[in-house]
Amino acid sequence: MGTYDECKAGILQCSSWLCRQGYFGTLQGTGGNVSVRAASGNVFVITPSGRRYETMTPDDMCVMDFDMKQIEGSLAPSVEAALHLRIYQSRPDVNAVVHTHQTCASVLAVTNTALPAMFDEVMVSIGELIEVIPYALSGSPELVDNVASKLGNLCNCYLMQNHGALSMGESLDKAWLNAELLEKAARIYCIALATGNGVTTIPAPILNDLVALRREMVRGAARANEARWESGGR
Repeated sequence: MGTYDECKAGILQCSSWLCRQGYFGTLQGTGGNVSVRAASGNVFVITPSGRRYETMTPDDMCVMDFDMKQIEGSLAPSVEAALHLRIYQSRPDVNAVVHTHQTCASVLAVTNTALPAMFDEVMVSIGELIEVIPYALSGSPELVDNVASKLGNLCNCYLMQNHGALSMGESLDKAWLNAELLEKAARIYCIALATGNGVTTIPAPILNDLVALRREMVRGAARANEARWESGGR
């Protein structure tokens, strides 16, 4: 088994599921991308550019170092590879990134509507406020900078204005789950707003406690990752 085979297989499984469930926006298209940070901490594996998910194989995945040099793979990496890299460089707690064009999150993205904390499960997994990242062209340095400007809030999901959504986590399974939790919360929020009634959020005293708990969890994940990288990824 190759060094990155587990990462490649996990990405293919996640990407195939997201495609079948409509999270990439179309079944026949190639939008969206998924990546995983390798155990060494300074390499990541990402989906290729322009490859339909239904025909993708583990060998199609692109292995990149943190200088954006391609280590493995014959296909070009996703045009958003630099964006994934910036997230890994800025967030040591994050080991996987999922970029989607999911419907309800995209509704909030095109209306420039941030998503507040309505459910404790979503709050603990994702964060207190899912913010909107200002628009920039896909694959551009400006988009990378716009995303980086929001990462300091330590949330695990973001809405990308007129584009889609970003979900991340300390493992691929958690980033994948966060994408699903984001769509659940976005769908409920859109329907709730359509009723014309006020939308209740988690009460401030409880929210403050959850925010403190979650920030400690994020810091703990970052410390665990950094310790593992210092020991050579073991």
